[in-house]
Amino acid sequence: MEKVTLQVEGMSCGHCVKAVEGSVGELAGVAAVKVNLENKSVAVEFDADKVSLDTIKETIDDQGYDVK
Repeated sequence: MEKVTLQVEGMSCGHCVKAVEGSVGELAGVAAVKVNLENKSVAVEFDADKVSLDTIKETIDDQGYDVK
């Protein structure tokens, strides 16, 4: 398992947390996802053999947030 923390702009509320955690959490190979609004970050634990970091970033981007 790989762990990465992404900086994400545009998240500001509980709905944002649910949107990101829900969409990323549904990806095959993602074991855990945790949004931290205060730090504007998303911590993801995933199996790189099943899902790429680019796919995770695209999924967050598709929810309307800007991955740095």
